[in-house]
Amino acid sequence: MVYESVVIGAGPAGLSAALYLARFRRTVLVVHDGGSRALSIPKSHNVPGFDLGISGADLVRQMTSHAQQYGAHVAEAEITHAARSEGGFRLTQADGAAIDCRTLILATGLLTDHLQLDPDVLAQAIAAGTLRYCPICDGYEHSGQRIAVMGDAPKAAGEALFLRTYSSDVTVISTGNDRPGHALAEALKARGVGLIHGPLHAILPTESGISVQIGGVAAPLVFDVLYPAEVTRPRTALAACLGLAGDTDGMMPASAILGTDVPGVFAAGDIVEGLDQISVAMGHGAIAATRAHNWLREQDGQALPPVG
Repeated sequence: MVYESVVIGAGPAGLSAALYLARFRRTVLVVHDGGSRALSIPKSHNVPGFDLGISGADLVRQMTSHAQQYGAHVAEAEITHAARSEGGFRLTQADGAAIDCRTLILATGLLTDHLQLDPDVLAQAIAAGTLRYCPICDGYEHSGQRIAVMGDAPKAAGEALFLRTYSSDVTVISTGNDRPGHALAEALKARGVGLIHGPLHAILPTESGISVQIGGVAAPLVFDVLYPAEVTRPRTALAACLGLAGDTDGMMPASAILGTDVPGVFAAGDIVEGLDQISVAMGHGAIAATRAHNWLREQDGQALPPVG
């Protein structure tokens, strides 16, 4: 079978694209490896329409069911290679099986270099809401709380200055070799943001928050919430297989939702340069799917005004 479109990635971007394509009556397959970052969100209050909040896992489950209701197929598999073929594209799975399609939407997202913690401790802290990764998503919920941002400067300092909007008790824990430059250090001081420098020794969720042990600091530091200012990397290996190059950070350009240098290939979600938010990813998916639908109509000689 040759699918009219294959979407790689089952996060908010990929599943939105699948829903639109299915409702356009296109044969569409979503292939994912179970690694969507959305699945690790304990609860988000930043998704429009879910005023009581929703977990990432529940959101993905509902979006998957929604797309499947209209005929989208969803399969869990790792795609290791993508190549152009006579009819469009051929995707190769880790087990060697091949998938053929006419259009391709890359919604592969980002990889996060997580803290080097015991997996059980990491899971416990995330589930308790004391370890969060998105200041934009969750800052409001931590208004007035003791907030720490940990990581290499200046990323940690930048996030801390943003979170200062919500609390007067914000601390930067600079664990890397680089420290905030003079101007950034002065900005932190002017906004009343604390600055501690030292290697991370331990993190432990507690009944009152999260305890952080830093080398050179005698007593553990206790906060209500900790934001790791961690490095993320776009999952662009499949784009590279097709000869698509990202920007200096490896991200796909913002225009990739409209199409790429490879006709029939589109991108959506966090892999695209811009704002990494669920609502943005959903919009990307809708646009990329509509563009793919119009591209297929053009290829099929349907001389009609484009949809959307």
